[in-house]
Amino acid sequence: MSSSVLPAKVVVVGGGIFGVSSAVHLARFGIDVTLINDGPIANGASGRSLAWLNSSRKRSADYHRLRMIGMDRYRTLAARYPDASWLRFDGGLTWDADDQKNEIADVFAYERSIGYDAQLLSAGDVAAVTPGINARAITPQGAIFNAGEGWVDLPSLTNILVGEFKERGGQLVTDAGRAAVTTAGERATGVVTASGVRFDADTVLVATGANVPPMTAEVRKHIPDATPVALLVHTRPVDHALQAVLNTPRVAIRPTPTGALALDSAWSEEEVIVHADGTYEVMDSTVQGLLDEASRVLDGNPKLQLESFGVGPKPIPGDGDPVFGQLKEIAGYYVAFSHSGATLGLIGGELIAGEIATGHPHPLLAAFRPERFD
Repeated sequence: MSSSVLPAKVVVVGGGIFGVSSAVHLARFGIDVTLINDGPIANGASGRSLAWLNSSRKRSADYHRLRMIGMDRYRTLAARYPDASWLRFDGGLTWDADDQKNEIADVFAYERSIGYDAQLLSAGDVAAVTPGINARAITPQGAIFNAGEGWVDLPSLTNILVGEFKERGGQLVTDAGRAAVTTAGERATGVVTASGVRFDADTVLVATGANVPPMTAEVRKHIPDATPVALLVHTRPVDHALQAVLNTPRVAIRPTPTGALALDSAWSEEEVIVHADGTYEVMDSTVQGLLDEASRVLDGNPKLQLESFGVGPKPIPGDGDPVFGQLKEIAGYYVAFSHSGATLGLIGGELIAGEIATGHPHPLLAAFRPERFD
């Protein structure tokens, strides 16, 4: 749906990577933009994401293409910041458990068939390709090394983008509490915060992560939601040679700008206790289990110590694919909701901002419109 009136003023709700990226791209168009967040910038999923930049394993052709373009935008950014400690392309290494569900051979064949840079390595070959991995932890089926993959520290990136946003005249409103989109007839008219402050706008972009589905439900638009709880553990800085992102059966690991490690896994997320009041409890045994699993797959089995952890919703649409674009039923009401926030952060913001600024839907987002759920 193309908007009949191009916006002079836009309000973006959500201070994660999609909201910040969209806001700065809109500011580059010369549009008057206000960015509103319920707390500090990157206080949600963007602040507790493994932030692995990739398009590995199997997904739809449309989704793969968008992720590959998303990675390309990060390479462009890396050329601007060649010495950045918060953005690295040192590859990714993955292996599966030694059981009947091991898909490494099939995944390798698939990745090669679509031209994705992939090497199938035996345990003994890994050290010559990427350092820091305990070869004894790699299962007999081998591991796949994807040389084009990397990682980004999203809080660092959002701070840089917010700096540009302010320089371009954007208005930043933090600690605003929960915001609601206001409408008149079949058009978005702005946003009202929890304290009653109103921000009028021609167009509103809702990029609130796991809160996108409940917000669109307020205007009777259903977006299926498969959001789980995420747990990201940061270790204290450790002297170690690891460079690649590791995705192993029991733990995923990436380096951080401080020399620490970021850890997550599916099993540890399942152990998070969600109380009736919506608060979370993480058991010491869960955190220690992650630290132990990480030590086991690293060369030398270093002793890892907890620095901090973050817990909260991990935004995932019901069908797993991103949801980008304008609600068909309400002119000027756009959404951005996706699991792959890091990989798609820059390109998602660029394309959505372009649609808002020009009124023309972008073909790269055609498969990801909200109306697919109608």
